[in-house]
Amino acid sequence: MHALVSRLPRIALLSLLALPIAAAATPPATTLLRIPGGAQGLGFDDIGYVAALDRIVVPAAQSGALVLIDPRDDALRVLPGITPAGGASKGHDAGTTSASYGAGLLFASDHDAQALLAVNPVSGTVVARAALAAQPDYVRYVAPLRQVWVSEPHARQIERFAVSTGAHPALRRLGVIAVPGGPESLLIDAGTGMAYTNQWRDHTLAIPLRDPHVAARWPNTCTGSRGLALDAAQHTLFVGCQEGKVVALDLDANGRIIASAPVGAGVDIIAWNPLLRHLYAPGAISATMTVLGYDGHGFTTRASVPTAAHAHCVATDERHQAYVCDPGAGALLVYRDPR
Repeated sequence: MHALVSRLPRIALLSLLALPIAAAATPPATTLLRIPGGAQGLGFDDIGYVAALDRIVVPAAQSGALVLIDPRDDALRVLPGITPAGGASKGHDAGTTSASYGAGLLFASDHDAQALLAVNPVSGTVVARAALAAQPDYVRYVAPLRQVWVSEPHARQIERFAVSTGAHPALRRLGVIAVPGGPESLLIDAGTGMAYTNQWRDHTLAIPLRDPHVAARWPNTCTGSRGLALDAAQHTLFVGCQEGKVVALDLDANGRIIASAPVGAGVDIIAWNPLLRHLYAPGAISATMTVLGYDGHGFTTRASVPTAAHAHCVATDERHQAYVCDPGAGALLVYRDPR
């Protein structure tokens, strides 16, 4: 299988065409990056930045592809045929919707086959696969253990797999972690040896990597707990609340709530920029992304950026850009943070 390399121009959002003439020489803050195969819309869910590859990795749902975006120039590299293309669903349950990188491989979900895939990012070939016990949500590589964890909300569990590399990569099932009332989102903190996930309503859970069980359950005040992001420097965990709020939890004080801030309604996935100390929180209902500054004590609203209906996922790179999924357009909105 050969990867398709393409270069697509960014298209400025129509809402920005109304800028005053005096500002016309200034590049627009938000632009549109179309994903191949997305003309009819794509059921994006989990997108992320992989520092080891310096790429934004986009599991492109029912297109069946993984798309790698070079943040320096927006060059797109498409790894096609990771899962079968097509399918009637435009939600988060078709094709591949979550991926993670480790041990030189990309690990991705396959909703059609209910499987976990290992993909060579150079050749674009699937080099290993394993059947899953239930439909996948988040896929995360756990570097200290050389494992992959897959959240399975319908089964209320996280499934674990050992990773073997070399000439014949393999995935070996290890077992599951029971997560009553969840899991929603999955964040691995390799530095402290912990994983975090949410129950669907008002609690965040802590799971030791080397003794995988729910070891702590912290109230987060959400009515709908969704995405997670980590400020590793200050040991702070951010929780996105679907109703339109983000909450900061102190990991050194048993998940004590430090601060909260209102954002647009429909929050799901959130992302943290440790260089700017900015938190990005798109709202799928409000069709905005709120940019919050965080100083370790409280939040400050830095911007509210127009996005699109159902735009619920976001990733940020090391160049102060935030990539927000636009499922209806099958594209990403790219926001350049002015700092």
